[in-house]
Amino acid sequence: MNKKLIGLAVLISLFFLGLSVALCQSAGLYPAKVGDKWAYIDNTGKVIINPQFSAALPFTQDLAAIKLGRWGYVDKTGHIVINPQFDDAEPFKEGLARVKIGKALSGKYGFIDRKGQIIINPQFTSCSSFSEGLAAIKVGKSWGYMDKNGKIVINPQFDDAEPFSEGLAVIKVGKFGFVDPSGQIVINPQFNKASRFSGGLAAVRVGNTWGYVNRAGKFIINPQFDDADVFGEGLAPVKVGGMLNGKYGFVDKTGQFVVNPQFTLARSFSEGMAAVKTGENWGFVDKSGRMTIAPQFDKVEDFQGGLAKVQSGEMEGYVNKTGSYVWGPVK
Repeated sequence: MNKKLIGLAVLISLFFLGLSVALCQSAGLYPAKVGDKWAYIDNTGKVIINPQFSAALPFTQDLAAIKLGRWGYVDKTGHIVINPQFDDAEPFKEGLARVKIGKALSGKYGFIDRKGQIIINPQFTSCSSFSEGLAAIKVGKSWGYMDKNGKIVINPQFDDAEPFSEGLAVIKVGKFGFVDPSGQIVINPQFNKASRFSGGLAAVRVGNTWGYVNRAGKFIINPQFDDADVFGEGLAPVKVGGMLNGKYGFVDKTGQFVVNPQFTLARSFSEGMAAVKTGENWGFVDKSGRMTIAPQFDKVEDFQGGLAKVQSGEMEGYVNKTGSYVWGPVK
């Protein structure tokens, strides 16, 4: 093949790669309130599914939970694929969604598949969504784990249990430790608090200070922070200077500050941006600590698909990474 043909092939490949990326980006839909009803918009702010729902959750695995009297699910064309029939519903994860049948305290949780078929009968007063093939379930006063067939694979024995992340899950037996999918406790309960593993590390609290351990339970960053959250994209928000007057910054996996402590609150990075609070307002910073969206919001959510939901007073909308509204603000 001569050089011209090779060049043409490369250009065609790049074109279709760019087209594929653009299609993936445009496929994201976001719930947005229009008057007293909920619709779905794309990442340009265009209404794709007309306002008609009394409540709506984000899309996951191409389906979204919506409320029309009761909860059901729609696809990205707005077509109802699972009729409203549940008293509560959550996003799909790993092919199954947690749903509730029954009101308030008397209701029970079970799981449905993407066709709306009940796969695990509603029987739990409390449970988590599936993560890494397992869901935490509460039986009586104790927590264990079941698989996607509804089979209990780790007997209820813990005071509390959280979803699996990176092959381990936080459990509580007096104190907090970690369990593997076989039910083996691999990091003994010894911490006053613990977060899920992210990026190979988990934040744990010993006494009143936080540090980070690896999967063997060894401290990689010694306890020294007044507060700490999970690593996101290689950095973690931590607090120093005391619980009342301290400030949040961001450390790397050696425990060194990459962004100096200066924020009232801070959350983990998502899509290269982290929500931070200065005084009473929220904005966003990049990984250098540069304020890319000035603090101006009362509430914010993390960036997903290039947009973040924000709220000022009773007005809410979506902004892009320049801080410009693509939808709203609306009441």
